[in-house]
Amino acid sequence: MCLAIPGKVEEISTGGPIRMGKVNFGGVVKKVCLDYVPEVEVGDYTLVHVGFAISKIDEETARQTLADFRTMGLLDEELASEEEALSRAAARPQSNCPDGSCEAVSQQTSEPAGQRGQQ
Repeated sequence: MCLAIPGKVEEISTGGPIRMGKVNFGGVVKKVCLDYVPEVEVGDYTLVHVGFAISKIDEETARQTLADFRTMGLLDEELASEEEALSRAAARPQSNCPDGSCEAVSQQTSEPAGQRGQQ
């Protein structure tokens, strides 16, 4: 699932070719590209998608959205560190066909030879 997560801009760096900042997502601080929202300043809230701030939002909306995401259990996944994400992925059952296509092939080959393709 792809989410845009609201966060508070704590720091802005303009020392390089790209405007970057540190954004606080309810206690988790991450580096974020701020180039797409030049109007955002320190103390503002922004929606962040895959490391890019995409819009400025008001504080009330940001806090409510964070609370809703926490209630739904979505923040743990979206704001996990790289190590946490890799650890969770390694603990999940693995499949050679994550799209489920192996099941269709398995079901077709498990039918008796004379009945394949018949209904």
